[in-house]
Amino acid sequence: MKYLKNVRVIKYEGSKSLNPMAFKYYNPEEVILGKKMKDHLKFGMAYWHTMTGTGGDPFGSGTMIRPWDEDNTDPIEQAKVRVKVAFEFMEKVGFEYFCFHDRDIAPEQDTLEETNRVLDEIVDVIEEEMKRTGIKLLWGTTNAFSHPRFVNGASTSPNADVFAYAASQVKKAMEITNRLGGAGYVFWGGREGYETLLNTDMKLEQDNLARFLHMAVKYAKEIGFEGQFYIEPKPKEPTKHQYDFDSATVISFLRAYNLDKDFKLNIETNHATLAMHTMQHELRLAADAGMLGSVDANQGDLLLGWDTDQFPTNIYDSTLAMYEILRAGGLTTGGLNFDAKVRRSSFTPEDLAIAHIAGMDTYAAGLRIAAKMWEDKVLENNLEERYSSYKKGIGEKIVNGEVGFKELEAYVLHKVEIDPNQPGKQELLEAILNQYIIG
Repeated sequence: MKYLKNVRVIKYEGSKSLNPMAFKYYNPEEVILGKKMKDHLKFGMAYWHTMTGTGGDPFGSGTMIRPWDEDNTDPIEQAKVRVKVAFEFMEKVGFEYFCFHDRDIAPEQDTLEETNRVLDEIVDVIEEEMKRTGIKLLWGTTNAFSHPRFVNGASTSPNADVFAYAASQVKKAMEITNRLGGAGYVFWGGREGYETLLNTDMKLEQDNLARFLHMAVKYAKEIGFEGQFYIEPKPKEPTKHQYDFDSATVISFLRAYNLDKDFKLNIETNHATLAMHTMQHELRLAADAGMLGSVDANQGDLLLGWDTDQFPTNIYDSTLAMYEILRAGGLTTGGLNFDAKVRRSSFTPEDLAIAHIAGMDTYAAGLRIAAKMWEDKVLENNLEERYSSYKKGIGEKIVNGEVGFKELEAYVLHKVEIDPNQPGKQELLEAILNQYIIG
């Protein structure tokens, strides 16, 4: 097509390459720890930012040059052309997966019935392109936060009609995801939260959120959808008190409402930053709970207090993220979705390609470094030594549940000195990490 004529097929040229339209570290067929790099990473294109992002912000209108939108004024025809461009882009950059919201791919109409009809029309085109290219759907989701009807939330809205509308919208999005063979389905509580308790029944809202998710689980069985359900944690933005604040909050919620066997987590780097956590913290919590599912690969700006959704270029963070993913046994049904947008001043289609190349290279480099660290057991050996007191003696009895307070008191009551603490070696480990990163 004419719209991406300046974006050619991106190839791996190695770290010495100065070509901005080439991979320096992402070699899809390279085998690392017995698995191809592309299968470790499972990169996905985010339809919303990449294909429908305008570059607009609260202080200015859109800046993005998107010829495929400018040439097509009819919204439905525009959506069809956008699908064709999206798949050409994915082919050229080397994506095997993509992700979408229902309202990304098709414009909303006056009624839900008409919206669903148009949605099916666009999905027909997507299905054709998937068959033509072999590109797969990593996960689908629903935009139940942008429209004014969702001003007070979707499943947590005080308006039962809004709850019903959101359920109907999710029902259709699940059907589409199932039709397209999606490996998963994400729930992001965009406005599932509150601003003040002065007008909020928090228990009812959280109970309704749980009811909504149970309905989704039930309907998935009815339509034969076998993909993985995910919840994506995010704090404070857009509502001040989000019910899906961070990994710990979501895990606790799922366990409290008997949903922990049906859902895993989709962890996003920028959301971890907003929650004042590191990405590896969020990944570790999810993994240790058996709920690590998928990742939104981006980064935030530590100097800004909002979701900047930048493309990931921080090797330090990507290394630690990939280490946690390897430690957890990898991403099974999930992958690395670039929920990221080019900066407002990076407005050309070529900038889109370069941004994705940079993000893919960053995580590929992180994977290589993390794999070497894992093979060398540099962190694991230190952990083994630091916690060795729980492998023998009284520590082993604690772990095995063989002692209580009385036995532990008897153990230390007449000890002149307890066994000395071992050094944490944080500075040494950080220096070793730098060695692996720098090479």
